[in-house]
Amino acid sequence: MRRTLAAFVLVVCFAAATAHAAGERLLTAARIHSADPATAPADAMVWDGGGRILAVGRADALRGEYPDAEVLDLGDAVVVPGLIDAHAHLMNLGQALLSADLAGARSKDEVIERLQAYAADLPEGAWLLGRGWDQNLWPDKAFPTAADLDAAFPDRPVWLDRVDGHAGWANSAALRAAAAQEGARELRGDWQLDGGRIVREGDEPTGVFVDAAMALVEAAIPPGGGASAEEALERALAAAVRNGLTGVHDMGVSREELALFRRFADAGRLPLRISAYADGDGRALDDLCTGGLYRHPQGRLRMEGVKLYMDGALGSRGAALLEEYSDEPGNDGLLLTEPDALAAAVRKARDCDVQVATHAIGDRGNRIVLDTYAEALDDRADGDHRWRVEHAQVVAPADIPRFAALGLIASMQPTHATSDMPWAEDRVGADRLAGAYAWRRFLDAGVPLALGSDFPVESVDPRLGLYAAVTRQDRDGRPPGGWLADQKLSAAEALHGFTAAAAHAGRAEDAVGRLVPGLRADFVVLAADPLALPAAELDEVRILSTWVDGVAVYEAE
Repeated sequence: MRRTLAAFVLVVCFAAATAHAAGERLLTAARIHSADPATAPADAMVWDGGGRILAVGRADALRGEYPDAEVLDLGDAVVVPGLIDAHAHLMNLGQALLSADLAGARSKDEVIERLQAYAADLPEGAWLLGRGWDQNLWPDKAFPTAADLDAAFPDRPVWLDRVDGHAGWANSAALRAAAAQEGARELRGDWQLDGGRIVREGDEPTGVFVDAAMALVEAAIPPGGGASAEEALERALAAAVRNGLTGVHDMGVSREELALFRRFADAGRLPLRISAYADGDGRALDDLCTGGLYRHPQGRLRMEGVKLYMDGALGSRGAALLEEYSDEPGNDGLLLTEPDALAAAVRKARDCDVQVATHAIGDRGNRIVLDTYAEALDDRADGDHRWRVEHAQVVAPADIPRFAALGLIASMQPTHATSDMPWAEDRVGADRLAGAYAWRRFLDAGVPLALGSDFPVESVDPRLGLYAAVTRQDRDGRPPGGWLADQKLSAAEALHGFTAAAAHAGRAEDAVGRLVPGLRADFVVLAADPLALPAAELDEVRILSTWVDGVAVYEAE
């Protein structure tokens, strides 16, 4: 079901986002969903001047208990806990918002048209950067080539990230720039990087680079070739709160990015909460091991985990499979980290009490992660470690119970299923779909399910995740009844995945994820009840406002 959303006016004042109203405030609404099974149905909530919830209950009773509270009457609106995206990339979103947007382009010709329009405002000689192309949406479904870009851009270097961020597409000018770097390797030949693939025709690179091979071209982009980091973060934060997010688990944050986040937090410019995960076994993880887990005193920023990589992505045929790809014989995917190196990083994080989250998409990638976790946890599997598997996208059905036995969290993204469903069976065949995007099987096996989007791979809008989780359809209502419909979630389960379950996955359930006394007043005001709406309308329920610490950080007009 695709209809045009009404245009909203964004009112976000970052400097005021952490300012607390003086005294107590009492909010009334048609319904308040607390996400807490022990809390009775409510239509009122009170919080103090510091943004901490004091009471949730019936309006008449709370008016009597808090007679001096400032009253905010929201009429027929409905309040839900603040939505938390359990797997996302803020800086990548900001950079995508400041580069050519290729998402949804249905042909190479449409990609060229968008690039030409974007390049009209670029300085002469500047690199043309874009993101979002997906060959699976094109008539021939084949990887593009440099030649496809060369006629329109014979001299300007062009570098375009695939929608999943696991492949890039260069024109010949970009290939020449990559080859001209000091110490650059010859791109021709039959050699490959560990964890990457240069797509070639014979000995010649075609222009597509997968996973680790992308660095060969990215290293040639001059400093300042993209958006400034501060501007990118500002754009991403504004987009997040506009879409009802009060929290983001940012997967893969460098030491430098954390420093930028800290500067924003110090200046009161973070309108939501960021749970940052260090970018692999590098300097950010070293900082956690030497200096301890990080929490900003204002409560909007923390780094207590590390995000590791096992394999690539399914769309670019880099996910590691137990058997070869059904549509590319001889290819069983890529390991971005060798198993021994992954095991060493996991043990290092364990010994520093750092929460581990590992990207695993293919069934081989997931099995290696499960084996690695099992060895590292040993007799500690019953502890409250909350280690995570990010995506858990294609899993051998026999491996799903192992997640529960090891006390793991499956961090999954509903819109990946609805984006991938037109071609996923081509990649892995019908049999392997039994463990693909298998949200219901995970829940039935007792595995906690934290939900997110992986933006900018998918949209930052969590309503699309709720809709995909409940319908397993695209926004035009296809296929009828939903794809692999036995894996659907209920609206309540989907909302739980974006609220209380996401908070638990980020070790923050003592502060956010539910609307109960003692927790922070992080919530979203909606024009309709997402638990009462027809499933087909979940993607368009209007967001009226987003609140963090009891202060509106976004309001729609």
